[in-house]
Amino acid sequence: MNKNSNILLNHGSGGRLTHDLIQNLFFKYFDNEILSSQTDSALLKIDSKNIAFTTDSYVVDPLFFPGGNIGKLAVCGTVNDLAVSGAKALYLSIGFIIEEGFSFDDLKIIVKSIAEEAKKANVKIVTGDTKVVNKGKCDKLFINTSGIGLLQEKNKEISSGKNIEFGDKIIINGFIGDHGMAVLSARNELNFEANVESDCASLNNLIQNVLDKSDQIKFMRDATRGGVGTVLCEIAENRKFGIEIDETKLPVRENVKGMCEIFGFDPLYVANEGKVLIVVSNEDAEEVLKTIKNNSLGVEAAIIGEIINEHHGLVVLNTEISGRRIIDMPAGEQLPRIC
Repeated sequence: MNKNSNILLNHGSGGRLTHDLIQNLFFKYFDNEILSSQTDSALLKIDSKNIAFTTDSYVVDPLFFPGGNIGKLAVCGTVNDLAVSGAKALYLSIGFIIEEGFSFDDLKIIVKSIAEEAKKANVKIVTGDTKVVNKGKCDKLFINTSGIGLLQEKNKEISSGKNIEFGDKIIINGFIGDHGMAVLSARNELNFEANVESDCASLNNLIQNVLDKSDQIKFMRDATRGGVGTVLCEIAENRKFGIEIDETKLPVRENVKGMCEIFGFDPLYVANEGKVLIVVSNEDAEEVLKTIKNNSLGVEAAIIGEIINEHHGLVVLNTEISGRRIIDMPAGEQLPRIC
């Protein structure tokens, strides 16, 4: 393949060009002993009765945005889905659906970022697939990933939140809304520039530090599409407790606030790709917060609210002007194709 070549339909035909693409690009950057065996299925050894498994697809527009690209996003999103379930991420699969004519140079950049983020997260890409579709049949590039991780018995109930109690505190590990606004600013048709980068990051190391520090983690969820507000509503929905959030404690960058005001968005509902909401016992909250702040991905972490024995099933925001408002789950998506 020439340096400036584009992807052809024959790159997905299963023949020589497919072989060259896999050998010279994917195997080059994703190399490990499991993948290099080139079997139709990855053969894994997993000694655990509790296995976490997740899958996700990425169709972000544009493919490149301040702070990341679709490849980095795919790894971070899948690793984080495993990590917030209390699992240790081990293996990823990755599938590419590529539009005919897509730039090989751009694909190489994306593949390199996938490899770099996987290495940073200490996970292995062990299997995958490539399809090339006719021009106009997909929008440049779609990626599907699946992930497998090991789940300790003590962490089994974290994803369900069944152990949440009155008095538990709610922590966020930093500024919210960065990813959604970074993607929005990268959309050329808006002719709008903002000095904001996506928070796209793999949180598994930070989360492992938290789990090592406390056995009183009641719930975790990464606040992606729908943002922090949607996750809070999911926690409280049909439960015999309520949630109160303090608006003055919510970490939001001034430029993100400004963009949200211009475009009519609420930062609570804007997507993130490197933020986790953690519900922890009141007794352990300060120590967990300190642990998070000691990680580079949690320097701006804050306790933003708590679980209370009032307005069961509802999330209430105490506003900066001493008012109160109910946080509802959004009826639709504020920003389409942000992940």
